[in-house]
Parts: sequence; structure tokens; C-alpha cells
Amino acid sequence: MHLSALYRFPLKSGKGETLNQVSLDKLGLDGDRRWMLVDEASGRFLTQRAEAKMSQLSALWNASGGLTLSAQGHSPIDIALPACDAELRGVTIWRDTLRVPDAGIAAAAWVSEFIGKPTRLVHVPLDRARTTQAGYGKDDDQVAFADGFPLLLIGQASLEDLSQRVGRPLEMLRFRPNLVIEGSEAFAEDGWKRIRIGDVEFHVVKSCSRCILTTIDPQTGERSDDREPLATLQQYRAQEDGAMFGQNLVNDGNGRLEVGMPVTILE
Repeated sequence: MHLSALYRFPLKSGKGETLNQVSLDKLGLDGDRRWMLVDEASGRFLTQRAEAKMSQLSALWNASGGLTLSAQGHSPIDIALPACDAELRGVTIWRDTLRVPDAGIAAAAWVSEFIGKPTRLVHVPLDRARTTQAGYGKDDDQVAFADGFPLLLIGQASLEDLSQRVGRPLEMLRFRPNLVIEGSEAFAEDGWKRIRIGDVEFHVVKSCSRCILTTIDPQTGERSDDREPLATLQQYRAQEDGAMFGQNLVNDGNGRLEVGMPVTILE
């Protein structure tokens, strides 16, 4: 088995970046889901679930931690990492509330025009990260703006199994994984507890419950009329918490990943 693909999503619910190699820190892939859009009035997070157009929002992370946003019909904008004394904004993501640095007026104007209502762009530094869902993993596991855990892994064979059942090829980016593994059987990842990729170890904490976002075409931003592939997942991958596809992971240390690295099942 080997790592066959790496994806980073600098902005929560924005377009993904395809990577060949990347470093890991306490919050998963360096630069992954460190930025987020929130409603200006409520501070509530925005995603493709309600704003499908976010699938067409390109967000490129740079080595200094900043962001370049671009979209069709909008001039690109470079956004610097907020200074240590930047204004803090109260935000809500699922059941978590926290105060994080705001990216400023220029960034807010750009994202507000794109979304079509008053919107702010915020960033989460390491010292303001959330803790992961209680009852899963370790007590000191942390996450940036991902839904619940730092990393999502999917087996290539699992996608091929689902595609066959749906009756058409499905894009891996529709499911927004960070890590794709090739060489395992379909849904073998369901039984893993600990793995190693290269020199980095990971613990597998929870299956990923999928939502309506999987019905959005990552290329066009359009929702499928037949509710696929979610409808098929609900037929044969349903559990008490929803239709499961992929596994949430936490890395046990820092390190570096590169496409092609061997994958070892430790437990």
C-alpha cells in the first residue's frame, strides 16, 4: 500500500490544492483549513452546504501562512497572515465557539462581494485551535477549522466500489480527503486503528459521516438532481451517525509526507 494522493484545503469549504509533498504540524497538514468564512453578523461559519458557490472559490496557501483568493469574475486578492495584535472575532463552528484573528477590511470586502452578503474571513493560529470531539482519540488532540478532526483518509478502492454502485466515475475531490491510499481492498480502512506513512504515525479515530456536500460537483459547483452519491451511500454504508465514507485521523507527531510513501498498518 502507498500514499497515492495528497490534498490540502486552505479555506474551509473552498477548492482543494493537489500536493506532491507537505509537512505536518499539530493541526494536520501544514496550512490545511486554517482559514474560514463566517457570517459577519452572527459569526456562524459558512460552507458549501448553504453556499454551493464556495466550491468555485480558489484559495491557495503560501509558505508565510497567507492566502490568495480567486474566483471567476473576481480579481485575485493576496491576504497576509493576521498580525499577533489583529482584531479577534467571535466565531461559531458547529458546537464550538472561539475567538480568532480577523483578516481585515479588504479581505472582508472581497469575500462579501463573492458570497453576496456581509462576510468576514478569519484565521486560526495554533494557540487558538479547538480540541477534537470528546470520546475520540487523545485528550490533547487539536483541530483547526475542519469539521471534527485534522485529517481525512479514503482508500482508492473504496471510491471505485462506490462509483461502480452509483454507475458513473466519481471524483475523489467530491469527498475532500487529505490522504488517499492505494493498494488496499475497498473499505479496508474501516478496520484500521493505527497506521504509519513514511516515518509519521497516525491514529484512526472515527468514521466520517457524509452529508449533502458530497452531491456537489467540485468542477461546476452544481448539485446532482439524483442526490448521488449520498443516496447510494445511505443504502449500503448507513450507521447510526449517518452514511460513512472515509476515516478521520490524527497525526501523532510532526513530519513530512510525500506521494508514493509506503503505508503500514500498525494495528
